[in-house]
Amino acid sequence: MRDGFIKVAAGTPQIRVADCRYNAEQIFTLMREADKQGVRVLALPELCLTGYTCGDLFLQDTLLRGAEEGLATILEATKHLDLLAAVGLPVRHQNKLYNCAAVLHRGEILALVPKTYLPNYGEFYEKRWFEPAGPGDRLFSFCGQEVYLGSDVIFPCESMPGLTVGVEICEDLWASTPPSVALAEAGATVILNLSASDELVGKAEYRRRLVCGQSARLVCGYVYANAGEGESTTDLVFNGHNIVAENGALLAERRFATGLTVSEVDVERLDYERRRLTTFRSNADSRVITVPFALEPCTTTLTRHVNPLPFVPEDGAECSEHCDEIILLAALGLKKRMEHSGAQAAVVGLSGGLDSTLAILITSVAMRLMDRPASDMIAVTMPCFGTTERTRDNAVELAERLGATLRRIDIGAAVRQHFKDIGQSMDDHDVTFENSQARERTQVLMDVANQCGGLVVGTGDLSELALGWATYNGDHMSMYSVNASIPKTLVRRLVSYVAGDKAEEDEALSHVLSDILDTPVSPELLPAIEGQIAQKTEDLVGPYELHDFFLYYAIRWAFPPRKVLRLAEHAFGRTYPRAVVLQWLRTFYRRFFAQQFKRSCLPDGPKVGSVSLSPRGDWRMPSDASAAAWLRTPRCATRTSSCASVCTCASPCRP
Repeated sequence: MRDGFIKVAAGTPQIRVADCRYNAEQIFTLMREADKQGVRVLALPELCLTGYTCGDLFLQDTLLRGAEEGLATILEATKHLDLLAAVGLPVRHQNKLYNCAAVLHRGEILALVPKTYLPNYGEFYEKRWFEPAGPGDRLFSFCGQEVYLGSDVIFPCESMPGLTVGVEICEDLWASTPPSVALAEAGATVILNLSASDELVGKAEYRRRLVCGQSARLVCGYVYANAGEGESTTDLVFNGHNIVAENGALLAERRFATGLTVSEVDVERLDYERRRLTTFRSNADSRVITVPFALEPCTTTLTRHVNPLPFVPEDGAECSEHCDEIILLAALGLKKRMEHSGAQAAVVGLSGGLDSTLAILITSVAMRLMDRPASDMIAVTMPCFGTTERTRDNAVELAERLGATLRRIDIGAAVRQHFKDIGQSMDDHDVTFENSQARERTQVLMDVANQCGGLVVGTGDLSELALGWATYNGDHMSMYSVNASIPKTLVRRLVSYVAGDKAEEDEALSHVLSDILDTPVSPELLPAIEGQIAQKTEDLVGPYELHDFFLYYAIRWAFPPRKVLRLAEHAFGRTYPRAVVLQWLRTFYRRFFAQQFKRSCLPDGPKVGSVSLSPRGDWRMPSDASAAAWLRTPRCATRTSSCASVCTCASPCRP
């Protein structure tokens, strides 16, 4: 339960149609197994105590008595389990029969939630036996307890703020206005669905989309428990298609099996997203019944998959689709800016590195969209003290393969003159030594753009903006920054995608892109050592895959440092030791807070993903905010006095 994680499960017991005693045994056995696995919220299928396919047997007193007795057995057998469970059964009340979910906790029936929408089409005949949910406030005696019967009930957990459970049943989800809408608006963050949905060809995908879509629409966790093969009879086949989803994401899924489908829902994340989304309707004054329960505090072991590269889709086909779309979106943004400004050319500083490579690839697409010749791209390579033959040659080759107009402007003499003017020694390789080169390059690009009536295309990426790894009024500045919302891990993936895409069409272009991908990331501002890059960015500021992970969870989801650290350990446990992750996490927070002033005056750039640091849109932050609280929060495995202090870093901030 720590950090907002609650372990949930959809369970499908092996049942026999109309054998309530056998079914009760299978249910409480599954509940005990769930408890052993640390599950704290469990959904079981619709009418699982009797079987959904009982037909007119639902009108038999023998079956109804058996269901109530079976539930009593379950209550007694599970009264010591620290578990909220929803069990499906028929319930008789005032000469009416209801298809209900019995919500159980520690031997107590918290409430009976009847089904609202009864299907009466195709193979379904529920109106033949059942009454739909009506007005609430009904108390009656069931299993020796005074029990509330109504669909307008939610179950808040007193020991875990943010966890509130709501229940709906099968067809309720298919309806135009599912009960879960009102439950979520009233505060429910986890919806349980008890279902008996028979299997048809193609139905699984529709069901999956429906569940995931509802979890996204309601910003909730959704646990869907479906009847399994024991339910199959006559003309119907069931396969136990269980689903756990969270805010549109599929966390866990299982078909053609009985047992548990387990994952963890992050209720803190859901709570944050609901607060962030001003269009999410909260209705705290809604007339719902609240039935609280409490769970013993515990640490939830994470089993859910955490993508170590959250900006890069793991599915190959999805990733390729995203790459195409991102490049097109960025190119469309540049196209509009060039057309609006009347720019005669696009000027790109081409270093032979990843960022400038992606920028000119995007610019090339923009030129095609405008039906303009590739020669309207002015690729400017500006070698200086740290430029290596490898990066220089790659820049030249890339420009030629794309058909850009190439200009080579050696800035070494200009920088030396500048050093002479300000009294900077060539032997002093400090921040001034580095940043003077970056600012000279930007001046050259701006002047070239003026000469040709062009527009300077910025190359800096989102990761550099987050870390402040840019020279103020140097590479920090441009007239339109096409990479501004693309983090470094995604930059790498985009260039790799184009390299693969061009492998057959233009082998030479693919080859140069592949070599750029293999080149260490570097600003090349320090003199090369025996022709090799002397300055590797990731040695100074840390691995970009870690920083992009931190950026996603700390900024997009506003997770506290402790939680970011926990997720990073889970995602990178086999790659980086905890101490290394913690070191770079502290570096991330220190740099992120210290460098906001650079982000406060960014040039325009297209937003292509869910994270942007533009001061005009997604991110509003004071330039002088203190990072102290964020730097104090993460705790080392071995507590030291330095853990509570602001860390220092040998790398320059390149102001």
